Amino acid sequence: MKILLLGGNGQVGWECQRSLSIMGTLDIHDRSTADFLYLDKLRKVVRESKPDVIVNAAAYTAVDRAEDDQEAAFQINSKAVALLAAEARQQNACLIHYSTDYVFDGTKQGFYSEQDETNPQSVYGQSKRDGELAILDSGCQFFILRTSWVFASRGNNFAKTMIKLAQEREELSVVSDQVGAPTSAELIADVTAQIIYQLRQKPDFAKKHSGIYNLVADGEASWFDFARRVLTKAQELGLALRVGPQGIVPVSTTSFPRAAPRPANSRLDTIKLSTLLNISLPDWQFHVDKMMIELLEKRP
Repeated sequence: MKILLLGGNGQVGWECQRSLSIMGTLDIHDRSTADFLYLDKLRKVVRESKPDVIVNAAAYTAVDRAEDDQEAAFQINSKAVALLAAEARQQNACLIHYSTDYVFDGTKQGFYSEQDETNPQSVYGQSKRDGELAILDSGCQFFILRTSWVFASRGNNFAKTMIKLAQEREELSVVSDQVGAPTSAELIADVTAQIIYQLRQKPDFAKKHSGIYNLVADGEASWFDFARRVLTKAQELGLALRVGPQGIVPVSTTSFPRAAPRPANSRLDTIKLSTLLNISLPDWQFHVDKMMIELLEKRP
């Protein structure tokens, strides 16, 4: 099986390099060889690759910058995705694409299902929803995996920022009224591999099961909870901090004005995906602890 991996150097793409290496022949591209701002070049990459599966881990993810950079956000998250979907249909390939909790407005009281009405409140969220719609309209075989609060030991992320700030500051305030599920790039990549395994085993798997699926870790947390877990594990691993987990101050979203609004509720129901693959998704704390061990055991 030939797998075209786009965005191979991002957090999810990097983990997909690991998880998908045993699933088939990997053709890996990043921005240097498949820049989503240049559609003709992107189309050429896909056609020369002749993949059985396209895994799109590339995206415009600068949520606040997107408010003033709408053209680039829609080019990367919507127009380029439409191109991938059209090429997937033409080549009879399956497209695996990652989306986001930002397609919802965050006002629901419970967990969002795949059938709930979308209502993105930011340019980023709208561009990602437009990408979803382009795939749905294309007629290709696809799996759209909606996820949230992605983190990894590679690249910049919330956990690394919390560690840095806790070493530098005397006080640390973190938002406590936004709730979701911190989800590791490793988990996303492993589930992607399981989908591709099913594609290999069952020729009609994509035809029967194409659709949108929520993919997040089990459980729920606020950013405040996330930060406390990170710093608790950091202390357990012997890292000296000026602010420990008990010293974090919970604050409201209004304390940190941002250009783009964030959903207050990012909780996603994963029963559809769990049933499809017959899996139980791990609690969010499992991969947070694992990442912390990877980060801090590497330190000098």
